[in-house]
Formats: sequence, C-alpha cells, structure tokens
Amino acid sequence: MAQVADTTPGRRTVLGAAVAGTAALGAVGTGVAAAAGAEAAATAGRHSDRRLPVPTVIAHRGASGYRPEHTLGSYQLALDMGAHVIEQDLVPTKDGHLVCRHENDITGTTDIATRPEFASRRTTKSIDGVSITGWFTEDLTLAELKTLRAKERIPAARQENTLYDGRWQIPTFEEVLRWADTQGRRRGRPVWLHVETKHPSYFRGIGLGLEEPLAKLLRRYGRHRAESPVFLQSFEPSSIQRLARLVSAPRVVLLSGATTRPWDFVQAGDPRTVADLVKPSGLEWMASYAQGIGPTLDLIIPRDADGRLGTPTTLVRDAHAKGLILHPYTMRNENAFLPADFRRGTDPNAYGDAFGAFKAYFEQGIDGIFTDQADTGLLAREDFVSG
Repeated sequence: MAQVADTTPGRRTVLGAAVAGTAALGAVGTGVAAAAGAEAAATAGRHSDRRLPVPTVIAHRGASGYRPEHTLGSYQLALDMGAHVIEQDLVPTKDGHLVCRHENDITGTTDIATRPEFASRRTTKSIDGVSITGWFTEDLTLAELKTLRAKERIPAARQENTLYDGRWQIPTFEEVLRWADTQGRRRGRPVWLHVETKHPSYFRGIGLGLEEPLAKLLRRYGRHRAESPVFLQSFEPSSIQRLARLVSAPRVVLLSGATTRPWDFVQAGDPRTVADLVKPSGLEWMASYAQGIGPTLDLIIPRDADGRLGTPTTLVRDAHAKGLILHPYTMRNENAFLPADFRRGTDPNAYGDAFGAFKAYFEQGIDGIFTDQADTGLLAREDFVSG
C-alpha cells in the first residue's frame, strides 16, 4: 500500500514538483513551460491549484513518430523538441538487467531475426495469456542483447523511420538514467521520466521481478523520493502497490479497455474489470497507493461504431475528485490512429487533423497526454492554453 503521508506525494505535490523541474524550459522547443502560471488560469478556471504545465506533453517511447522507439536517439529527439516527460518501458535480460523495450518480444524491434547465431533462441511463449512466437529479452544476456541493433517497429506506417534502422543499440535503464542526469546538468533542469514495468507478474513468475531492481536503480540515481522527477507506471495494480512499498516516487496505474482485466487480477481471481476501476469506488482504491491513472483515450471520450468521438465520460471529473492526475494515452498524427472525425483522405499513414484531436482531449481537463509526436503535442498545447 501507499507509504506514510509525509513521504508519499499527493496530486498537488506531484504537480508542484513537476513544474519546478520544467519551469526552466524557456525557449527550449515551443517555450510553453515559461507560461505555466498563466496556463492554469487559461483552462476555463478548472483546477486552478495545478502548478504543472497543463496539459503535460509526454513523449511516448521517445520521439517514436520519427525514430525507432526506445532508443537513445528517440529519447534525445523528444527532449530536444521540448517534451516535458520521456517514457521508458522496462523488461529484463536473462541476467537481470533492465532494458528499454515496449515488449520482451524483440522480433519486430531489433535485427535478431537476421542473426544466425540466435536462430535457436526463437521460441513460443504464453505472455499474459497470449501465445507469442519470437525472440525474448529474458532469453538473452545483456552482452548478447547489446550485439543487436534497434529498428522501426511499424515500417509500413513509418517508412521514413527505417532510415535509422541499425543506428542504435537497446539501452539499459541505467544508461537512460545517466543520459537524463547528463542532459539535466547541461540544460539546468531535471529530465523527467515516465517508467513502466511491463508484464510484472509474468517476470516475477520466472524469477526476474522488476520492481526491486527498478527501486535499486532509482535510489542509486536519487529518483526514489516523493519530489523526484519521475513517474512509475504499470497496467498491473499489484506492481504499483509493490513499488509503493519500495520508493516514494509518484505512481500511475495504467488502464486499458473498459472490458479488460489487469493480468494480475486474472491470476488472482479478482473479477473486477477496468470498468469497475474507473468507478468512484475503484478510483478511491487506486488513490490509496497511486497518485494518478493513465487511461486509454477511449475511457475519456468513447468512439462509436464508425470510430467517431461520442459523449465524454465523467472519468476526468471523478478522478480529480479523488485527487488523481490523468495521463491518458496515446495521441498519434496518422489517420489510422485518429478518431474518424479528424482523418484526412483515405491514406491510413497520412497525417490527419491531429491538432483538432488534441484539442478535443485537452478540453476534457486532462493533466497530460502521451504522444508519438511531441512537437505536434506541444504546438497543440500552446494553441489550447493561449486560447
């Protein structure tokens, strides 16, 4: 459960600490952080106590709309664009190192399929109830993993990104922490991170628990405190509860589709679905050990059968009433990912009216948003807060 009150950050503490870390943005990227005080008043009078630039732009897997995701090149570009927070997803190696990949299956994000020395490692596993055939980080040592090169995950949609295939290795989380410290000193402000534990129950079940080595690294690099420039996130509430016992850094429960169940709930026989968790009682339960939630955007504004935005839910209002911040995911520029209202033309890979979609979600009063294109998100945010 949550730590004692004087070491566990509430919503106001999280937002206040974050603005202290972003106030020095100045002319970096769009320069919008310098107007943080005016922005709070610009959000139609809602939640005027917020000191974090609202909405916060979170770089989803770095600048993944422009570079292969979860590489130092992707993280650096997102930071250079002016993103307020940079996201990492963590999975372990065979020898227990935490590395940054969206999935432990690295078939589609590295060149391992072309490497004959690893051909025998291809296997089929059940990950959170889904059968997957490929190559997995937990079957390779860090030294072996470092011989691989990252590549674009969705090359059909983002052909330009394939230009950078093979340029970067898979970074360890410790390398990212060092990079963030170096960049923070260079820029005179902390670099904020948003760190997800991936498939934590699965990994704990094979003796590669994520939370303890993550907490050890956070303490080593001074990111374990209530005011630390980091958010910890997971789709499994029990992982967040475990982290709450280890560190005081701000924590966020990720929420998928309304009818789904967190995998740790499935394993424990807990019948609750995400639809139950977004009710006031579920939000109150999450607020007992977390400071925020990261819902899918469809939990903020559902889409109808044609993919158009419907009537907004009360989730933002209800979560704020429980003291929780909201960091929904994920905004992307391409038509294929946008609500039908904002698509342009018939090419699924062409850009649609991303600015219109950002505005629709910003108007709901969210605290931040994950996006593959941080530059678009920052411009949309600037438009929104300036009226």
